[in-house]
Amino acid sequence: LLIGSDGGVRLVMESALSARDRVGVQDFLLLENYNSEAAFIENLRRRYREGLIYTYIGSVLVSVNPYRELEIYSKQNMERHRGVNFYEISPHIFALADNSYRALRTERRNQCILISGESGAGKTEASKKILQYYTHICPTRNNTHTIRERLLQSNPVLEAFGNAKTLRNDNSSRFGKYMDIQFDYKGAPIGGHILNYLLEKSRVAHQNHGERNFHIFYQLLEGGEEPLLKRLGLEKTNPQHYHYLVKGNCPRVSSINDKNGWKVVRNALTIIGFNEEEIQELMEIVASVLHLGNIQFGEDEEGETHITTGPQLQYLSQLLGVDGSVLQEALTHKKIVAKGEEMISPLSLEQALSARDSLAKAIYGRAFTWLVQKLNRSLAFKVKCSSIIGLLDIYGFEVFQHNSFEQFCINYCNEKLQQLFIELTLKSEQEEYEAEGIVWERVKYFNNKIICDLVEEKHKGIIAVLDEECLRRGDASDITFLEKLEDTLGGHAHFVTHKMANGKIRKAIGREEFRLVHYAGEVNYNVSGFLDKNNDLLYRHLKEVLCQSGNHIVSQCFHADELMDQRRPETAATQFKLSLAKLMEILMSKEPSYVRCIKPNDAKQPGRFDEVLVRHQVKYLGLMENLRVRRAGFAYRRNYEVFLERYKSLCPDTWPNWRGKLPEGVATLVKHLNYKPEEYKLGRCKIFIRFPRTLFVTEDALEAKKQTIAVTLQSACLFHLAVIVIQSWWRGVKGRRKAMHRRQAADTIRKFIKGFILRNEPRCPDNAYFLDHVRFSFLMKVKRNLPKSVLDKSWPRPPPSLTEASEHLHRMCIRNLVNDYCRRIQPEWKKQLEQKVVASAIFRGQKDCYPRSVPKLFVATRLEAEEINLKVLQTLGNDNKYGVAVTKYDRHGFRARMRQLLLTTSSAVLVQEAKIKQRIDYGTLLGISLSSLSDGFFVLHIPSTDSKQKGDLVLQCDHVIEAVTKLAIMADKIHNVNISQDSIRFAIARGKEGVIDFTSGSDLRVVKTKNGHLLNALYLMCYFWFALLNL
Repeated sequence: LLIGSDGGVRLVMESALSARDRVGVQDFLLLENYNSEAAFIENLRRRYREGLIYTYIGSVLVSVNPYRELEIYSKQNMERHRGVNFYEISPHIFALADNSYRALRTERRNQCILISGESGAGKTEASKKILQYYTHICPTRNNTHTIRERLLQSNPVLEAFGNAKTLRNDNSSRFGKYMDIQFDYKGAPIGGHILNYLLEKSRVAHQNHGERNFHIFYQLLEGGEEPLLKRLGLEKTNPQHYHYLVKGNCPRVSSINDKNGWKVVRNALTIIGFNEEEIQELMEIVASVLHLGNIQFGEDEEGETHITTGPQLQYLSQLLGVDGSVLQEALTHKKIVAKGEEMISPLSLEQALSARDSLAKAIYGRAFTWLVQKLNRSLAFKVKCSSIIGLLDIYGFEVFQHNSFEQFCINYCNEKLQQLFIELTLKSEQEEYEAEGIVWERVKYFNNKIICDLVEEKHKGIIAVLDEECLRRGDASDITFLEKLEDTLGGHAHFVTHKMANGKIRKAIGREEFRLVHYAGEVNYNVSGFLDKNNDLLYRHLKEVLCQSGNHIVSQCFHADELMDQRRPETAATQFKLSLAKLMEILMSKEPSYVRCIKPNDAKQPGRFDEVLVRHQVKYLGLMENLRVRRAGFAYRRNYEVFLERYKSLCPDTWPNWRGKLPEGVATLVKHLNYKPEEYKLGRCKIFIRFPRTLFVTEDALEAKKQTIAVTLQSACLFHLAVIVIQSWWRGVKGRRKAMHRRQAADTIRKFIKGFILRNEPRCPDNAYFLDHVRFSFLMKVKRNLPKSVLDKSWPRPPPSLTEASEHLHRMCIRNLVNDYCRRIQPEWKKQLEQKVVASAIFRGQKDCYPRSVPKLFVATRLEAEEINLKVLQTLGNDNKYGVAVTKYDRHGFRARMRQLLLTTSSAVLVQEAKIKQRIDYGTLLGISLSSLSDGFFVLHIPSTDSKQKGDLVLQCDHVIEAVTKLAIMADKIHNVNISQDSIRFAIARGKEGVIDFTSGSDLRVVKTKNGHLLNALYLMCYFWFALLNL
């Protein structure tokens, strides 16, 4: 047993092996005598008797029609199969559908499901179940619900127009159908596309005894509303009143509710997207076919054919939207075009009846094609599909007492499908063996290519001969066609006629028949009607009338281009061959899965199993051939994980759990079970077991071991129950804690929301929690984002209620950073900073050269001791604090004199080599003046009353910012530094005064102008003009 993700218990396929004597094996690969057809059918019988209608042949699903409703298709069963590995549970069509869907999603390869079997075997129901499964389990999109509904509702519409009651099936599909279900990249169905093959149009005009026409005719008559029937000229009466519905002498069937069927079809047409006008016109076409069948002909005295049922003709012309007289002319005459000339000749009575039936078949056949195209437009989705799953519901091999052109085409189709089936099965087997590293052994099988070539080969095949005879001028007939087949194919191993057969076989073949030896057996085909059905021609005169139809559907089905095209249209057989070739291409491009449907009896009775009938179907479905191909290698294969999980209890080393690698665990298990080397092979991911008896012995050993396991489990059960009780108690505790936490969280959120609403109100109990939270959050934010240095100006933005507190905190933080910085600073660096602060106070924003001096450190002195005269040093003692080279401009001629400016603790000394030229006490220094430009000039103002001094000093220095700053600090004249924008006035001895004007220039020059000014130009900065003014 396996516990599913939904908690349900799933029955593993191998679990039923212990009951194989009663229910048989679920996979025919496990049949001991796999070459025995009797053993195959007996296994089917056992399972059918137990209500098990599905059995595998490897990946092929064999389905037996139960002829009753089974409780295995519910939504619960759909969920049970969702995402389950193919062999985890009993065979089911949902398992096959899910396997294809998962392969589509995981491997990104397009899939197709081929459903085949004879009429009444359940093919249509199988395709319905697959569609229902996909529409239920696939993910949904907002705009895909309509597509899902249309996919489902396309079935009842196609069944109404393409299905009919036959002797073998009350709902037999009389056409082949291939449907693509389109999925997006998420796996949701987003659209579909339908291809139809070989509609049995002959059923419109003729049905065998006990059969009916297409369902739609009876549904319209039984369920149509009175106003609708009145507009169509129909009466809600017995179908026996209509010629096309009486030939089978089976107007009503107890198992078919035509009235309810009409309601279903009418609703489906609306869901699919048909508007009322289209539905009306479609029903007009259906009614026109019925009226056309009731048109009768007679001959006058001159032998000319005429219509004897006027009212029917009037209804017909109204429904088709054509002129009644023109239609009457076309039904009784034919138009012949020869050498550009048109000739009209009357039709004989027999020709008129044939033309009438041909017209009915053409109208209905083309309307069916239009209906499929309309369905495709409604199922189309604008978004490009990512992947596709195709469903092929096509007729199975048919062998009747009388086999005609339709059976020939159907059986040819089955030959092609059988060829594809065997090729893909062998290819799949070989790919699996190679993927698992198992040596591939060549398989012998019957290759039916010789039969396919017999039918379709160019110039020599049956279809080529048939087309050639249809195109031949002269008296071509079905008999001449048969004679030409004898001439062309005489001696072929799979072809024989009455003329070519020996005495024993000749009795079983009619004179108008030929026999083909198909892969499924021998079939006799009567050539009567082959040429007419292959030509499938409609008189040109009738085409011209229908091209002018007022019914939009009819006018779309019959194009005027057909009349202009002089080429002969392709024959029915050639069209079918070409469409079949395209179908093979489609199927070859996809990963196939197969459903083989079997009809257990002809009476449609549940529980009845007709062995002869079943054997016949097993043969023509090629099931034994497929089984032999699959059994040519290994009968059983499973993933290591599945095999080990099931049988691990049989080995002490693997029970209860194997902790190592899976291949090693399986190898240990099979060694303990004494498997012989020839009985199994270990692949990369799977174990391959050659003989079913090996698996049966293993399964029987597991059955015997179950009793011991049960005792062990029972002893552990009490402990397990105790654990469950403790777990239950602990879950209760955790649940209560969780509930309490949720209540607390709800209260907190409630208080928070209320506080947020009242956040701008004065503090109160309702907003206290929120305000405290805001305060705490802001303080934590401040803590995480404190400035890292004094220069870091960042600060978190405070909420309105904490603006003032934020400002206090910011100031405290900056003050603290400043104190920390000051405590860490070195004495030398502190002195430097003090001087820089003084320089900033004096010069910032005042003098142009100040910004360039900021990054340059002030030095202790610009003159080393060796550069100052020793005598001067001795005079000053150790009192020299700073020295710098300057240029002094004297009072007589303003000549530049190189001097040294030394600053001591009490005075500034101007030195020329060994001589002290001037000493200025700091107490007598009145101030210092500079220009605002980038020059190096500064003036030391001295009192004119001091007899020791000779006037103000005019100096120029390369380090003016540094020198003036140090002088201002030492002389305590920081507030006596004057920076002038235009000029500086300075005192000269004997009461005279000088003025220095400043002008910008491009280079440094000091010159005396004609007016007595001294011109001093600074490189790239400014000009200085000196003027002596006598006061």
